[in-house]
Amino acid sequence: MQASPNVSPDEIARFGKLAARWWDPDGESRPLHDLNPVRLGYVAARIDLRGARVADVGCGGGLLSEALARSGAEVTGIDLGEKVIEVAKLHLHESKLQVDYRVQSSAALAAAEPGSFDAVCCMELIEHVPDPAALVADLANMVRPGGLVFISTINRTPAAFGAAILGAEYLLRMLPRGTHHYGKFLKPSELGRLLRHTGLELEDVTGLGYNPVNRKAWLGRITSVNYVLCARKPA
Repeated sequence: MQASPNVSPDEIARFGKLAARWWDPDGESRPLHDLNPVRLGYVAARIDLRGARVADVGCGGGLLSEALARSGAEVTGIDLGEKVIEVAKLHLHESKLQVDYRVQSSAALAAAEPGSFDAVCCMELIEHVPDPAALVADLANMVRPGGLVFISTINRTPAAFGAAILGAEYLLRMLPRGTHHYGKFLKPSELGRLLRHTGLELEDVTGLGYNPVNRKAWLGRITSVNYVLCARKPA
């Protein structure tokens, strides 16, 4: 008997409503557009993407997947939202890139292709799943020995509550209300513990800054709101 996917139907429905305007840089996915070059830069600084096999877990409409492919990676993008995968596939006709998009769970990909990827990216997903530990285990299972896992998420701090929920959802209305739930945010120490339990070795934690007014994003030392990390599977 196959286990139920590690997903909330409400989350799938919420992001499905955003699918049609996923590639609109001024639409509801605007923060993702602004953060994407910085997230790509973080990954590209740690692995040569040319010819690398990369999984983008929770790929949504494909912003990071296409950026990785444009950098020379062989990309598999998975998401359980059928509408966002449809949008991702359609956008390939415009970009002329190649990405293997699938409506597939992380558990299914890890079971089908264990130890197959040079790098696994999981950006802005872990705070939306019912079982973060199970997701981290899937990421660890699908990456090859010596390969890297990249995760970006939101810290559980008052500053993050103010920026990601009060600011982005209520004041600036950049995101639909209810997009984030404070109790699901993970501190870097908590996420680091989940990584260690799967045998991954944490190599770096970097703050991810974002100014929604001038739409500037940057990497830095401050991890109190958003952060991105890199972990390695021992060879």
